[in-house]
Amino acid sequence: MKSKIMKRQNVRTLSLIVCTFTYLLVGAALFDALESRYEVERRADLLEDEMMFRNKYNMTPTDFEILRKNVERTVPYYSGIQWKFSGSFYFALTVVTVIGYGHSTPQTVGGKIFCMFYAVAGIPLCIIMFQSVGERLNVFITYTLKKIRKCLKLRNRTVPETHVILVTMNLSTLVLTSGALMFDHYEHWGFLDSLYYCFITLTTIGFGDYVALQKDDALQEKLHYVVFSLIFILFGLTVISAAMNLLVLRFLTMNTEDERRDELEAAAAAQNAIHLDGDVITSNGNVHVVSNAQERAAVEYSEVISVCSCSCYKWSSNRGKEVQNNRRRNQSIFTTTSGKNNYGRDDSSEEGDSFLQYHSKRNSL
Repeated sequence: MKSKIMKRQNVRTLSLIVCTFTYLLVGAALFDALESRYEVERRADLLEDEMMFRNKYNMTPTDFEILRKNVERTVPYYSGIQWKFSGSFYFALTVVTVIGYGHSTPQTVGGKIFCMFYAVAGIPLCIIMFQSVGERLNVFITYTLKKIRKCLKLRNRTVPETHVILVTMNLSTLVLTSGALMFDHYEHWGFLDSLYYCFITLTTIGFGDYVALQKDDALQEKLHYVVFSLIFILFGLTVISAAMNLLVLRFLTMNTEDERRDELEAAAAAQNAIHLDGDVITSNGNVHVVSNAQERAAVEYSEVISVCSCSCYKWSSNRGKEVQNNRRRNQSIFTTTSGKNNYGRDDSSEEGDSFLQYHSKRNSL
């Protein structure tokens, strides 16, 4: 039974691995179909613009490469000062929440070393905090649904887990859409790009292609926008964590229920198992257990009984009868009464008596 349980768990694990890799292959195929053609066209357009710019200003490839690197390095500085307190707080939040936009990075040796130690301590703390707050949020949602059921005077006031999941998913959708509207207003990205930014941020993917607070020196001049962005990230991550916790716990509960059912089946099978000492012989639907003691008695009987007609037969036959009587007593313990005839006598004893009468007559002759 244990091997059966282990086999089932191995099959489940292998199925998850296969499903994950299949999901990755499907995603790769779809991204290839959606993005590859646009990438080729966009690359050709940019290279054409580059050649036109170089020919217009008569720039050598070396000079143009220096200009390109300079532009890439100065991009973060165009959005304003990044390392004052408000910008540093924004950067620290992106570190501990593992969003990691990449819009600004430490450049000094001390900053890089401190960033690594800061992330080692801050990431686990942040994960635990969001999980704890998410659990409290789920408890609050469950309590609210119970009160609603009580107000509606429903008989069953137990809140199913599916209802809590639906509420958290709807709350997550509300947070994403409201954030998209606000960022569309401040950043002028368009609703779809703003919704994309909110989803990438709250799922901690953090590509960095869209980053808030990077226009018009917003980190220093628009403090209300900074406060809104920070609250949106913290509250949004809490809601998303609550929804993810419920989904993960749902799948883990299903897995635990399967394992518990397997354990109960194994325990029931072990409880109903019958342990037999010796060999099992079946005849006419009856089960006979031949123990080691009975086998030894049969061996002794077979060694003593002789079929010869010499003078020692009398002693041997008497000894054989004694062993046979012992064997009858043992058979009364280990076997059923199916081996007897209609008169309650053992068939084997009748055959033994007729055999002895035959040899006694032969000796008298």
